[in-house]
Amino acid sequence: MLIKEILRVALTAIRANVLRSFLTTLGIIIGVSAVIAMVALGEGAQRRIEEQISKMGTNVLTIRAGQRHWGGVATGETEDLTVEDAEALRDRSGGTLSISPELSSRVQLAYLRWNSNNQVRGVWPEYFGMYNLNIEHGEMFDQGHVQGRRRVAILGSAVAEELGTTGSLLVGNKIQIRGQPFEVLGVLEEKGDAGWFRPDDEVFIPTSTAQFRVFGGRRRLSSIYAQVSSTNAMDAAFADIDRILRREHKVRPGDNADFSIRNASDLIGAFTATTQTFTMLLAGIAAISLIVGGIGIMNIMLVSVTERTREIGIRKALGATKKAILFQFLIEALVLCFMGGILGVIVGVGGAEVLSRIANWDTVVVPEAVLTALGFSAGIGLFFGIWPAQRAAKLNPIDALRYE
Repeated sequence: MLIKEILRVALTAIRANVLRSFLTTLGIIIGVSAVIAMVALGEGAQRRIEEQISKMGTNVLTIRAGQRHWGGVATGETEDLTVEDAEALRDRSGGTLSISPELSSRVQLAYLRWNSNNQVRGVWPEYFGMYNLNIEHGEMFDQGHVQGRRRVAILGSAVAEELGTTGSLLVGNKIQIRGQPFEVLGVLEEKGDAGWFRPDDEVFIPTSTAQFRVFGGRRRLSSIYAQVSSTNAMDAAFADIDRILRREHKVRPGDNADFSIRNASDLIGAFTATTQTFTMLLAGIAAISLIVGGIGIMNIMLVSVTERTREIGIRKALGATKKAILFQFLIEALVLCFMGGILGVIVGVGGAEVLSRIANWDTVVVPEAVLTALGFSAGIGLFFGIWPAQRAAKLNPIDALRYE
C-alpha cells in the first residue's frame, strides 16, 4: 500500500507542473530519438551495402593485377593480367571454375541522331551467368562471337532509351561504338545497382572485339572473374587460382604474388565493420544529448526538492521514512526519463520513416536499439535522480518545517 501511495504522490507532483516536466524531458526525447534515427540510418546503409555486394555474386572471386617484384622488392610497376591467364584458369581448373576476363572503358555510342557516353565491357559469355544478367529481348553472344572478334553487343536495359528508342526495336539494328558499327544481339532485363556497377547503363561486347577493334589492341585486362559452384568451395578455388597464376607468371611458392584475389564476402565483412563503426560513432554523439538531458533532470529535481521542503518536513513529521522520501523522488526522476524515452522512441521511429520517404535514405529501425535507448534513458533518470532524492531524504524535519 505504501508503494502505491508513493507512486501516486510522485505522479501528482509531475502532473502539477506539466509544462516544466515536458521541458525537463526534452533533452531525453531528443537524445533517444537521435540515437534511434542514427542507428536506423546506419543499419539501413549496412543492409543496402550487403544487398548490393551480394548482387555481385558471393561465390565469385575477382582477380586483379598486383605489383611486380624483383629480388623480393616491389618495383612500383603493375603486372598485366591477360586473356592467356584467363584461359589457363579455365583449362587447368578441371572445370570447377567458370571464368570471364574483363576490360572496360567509357566510350561514345551513337544511333541515328542520338549519342550517349557509356561504359563498354569486354567479357566472355560466362560473365552474364555470374551476375544473373538475363536477356529480355534478343539473344546472348557465344564463344563463336568471341573467337571471331565479331562486332556484336548486348545492351543494358536503360541504354536503348538513352539512344532514343526501345530495346525491342533496337535488337537486330546497328549502333556505333567509337565510330564502328555493332549489331545489337540482345537487351538485358532491368537489374538495378549490382555492387560497384550498374549493368542497366552498360554495353557488353566480346573480350576479343574490345581488345582489337575498340580499345586499340589493348592487351591488359581490368580483371578476371572466377565463379565457383558454392561458397563452400571458395578456399579450394582460391588455392587453385593462386597455383595456376603463379605458374603462369613464374612466381615461386613463398614469394609475393603479383596479383590479388578478392571475393564479395571479404567486401561485405570490410564494409560491415566500417558501417558499424560509423553507426556507433553517430549513436555515441547522439547519446551525449541523453547525458545533457539527465543533467537537466537532476537540476529540476534539485529545484523541486527546494520548492517542496515544507512538504517533505510535513511528511516526515507524519511518519514518512527516509526510504519513502528517497523512493518518491527517485520515482519522479524515473517516470520523467521513461516518459521522455517513450516520446523519444515515437519521434525517432517517425523521423526514420520521414527520412526514408522524403530523402529516399534506407533506414531500418532495430528493436535492440529501441530497447537500449529506453533502458539507457531509465538509467539516466536513476543516476541523476539519486543525489536530489538523497538530499530530500536527509532533510531534518524541524528545519524543513521552518523553511519558507
